Amino acid sequence: MQLYYYLFPAITLLLLIPFVRFVILKKKNIPVSLFSLALKNENNGRLEEAVTTYESALVEVKKIRFHNNLQKKIIDKLKVLNTMIEYDRNCHFMR
Repeated sequence: MQLYYYLFPAITLLLLIPFVRFVILKKKNIPVSLFSLALKNENNGRLEEAVTTYESALVEVKKIRFHNNLQKKIIDKLKVLNTMIEYDRNCHFMR
């Protein structure tokens, strides 16, 4: 067979896969919405709620596996929030 019989479907497939990935990720912004909700909870001082929402967002990010930067941000936020919660608990314990 001729080479262009294989070349055309290969090029079509290479163009179609990124488009489908973009459409799916555009529709599923659950991790981003959970991240913004957790950020609002954190800014309002509800640290425990923010931690649970960040953990939910982290689970959703791990399901999608395309938001590596968001995953790193969530992990950093969780470390900081857990440190802040421990500090608050220690301050209340000493009083």
